[in-house]
Amino acid sequence: MISLPLSTEHVRNTIITNEQGQIIYKINTPFRLVGVRTTTIQKIKPNDSDDLYHMRDQFYVLGEIEWHRSASSKFRSGGTEVETDDFIQKRGLLGRKHVFIGPDKWSYRWDLKSKVVVLSRDDASRMEVARLHRATLGTKGRKRKATWLEVSPEVAHTMDTIIITFIYVEKLRNDIEEASSRVGSQELLDAYPAQMD
Repeated sequence: MISLPLSTEHVRNTIITNEQGQIIYKINTPFRLVGVRTTTIQKIKPNDSDDLYHMRDQFYVLGEIEWHRSASSKFRSGGTEVETDDFIQKRGLLGRKHVFIGPDKWSYRWDLKSKVVVLSRDDASRMEVARLHRATLGTKGRKRKATWLEVSPEVAHTMDTIIITFIYVEKLRNDIEEASSRVGSQELLDAYPAQMD
């Protein structure tokens, strides 16, 4: 499996490296008080020169996700723009399954679980090809481990699509988690109203 550590669990503002620490993807979403927020995904350019200037990491824009609350968000990549509702369709009773066709023409499905997202082939095999692992605390004698995305080498050729869709579905999963914790907090407040003097 290919392990891709994330610098933070905030997927709209993170750096994804390989196991050796080399930055592969940079994800940035500038804060905006009003209006549409856009996430930019940059990917490292391969160095094909011995020139010292070109040995420094250089990145190009792989794609963008334009986030909308009341309409479909948008993916932009390679000069193409597509609405997320058209590219990655919701399935299942609660809409926690998101299906898309990869550049290899295989159908894939992201499952939004309670704390992680899991990508599998959307066929009878349901073969898992990617999974988010949350950070570990590093208990007695064990080193703390950062959040990482684990990807099967079998789908390495579709890595860019996996990364873009991962950012999208993990943000959706996180929104669901935050909304349910707010509802739970409100229920707790309702159950135990403040004491009146």
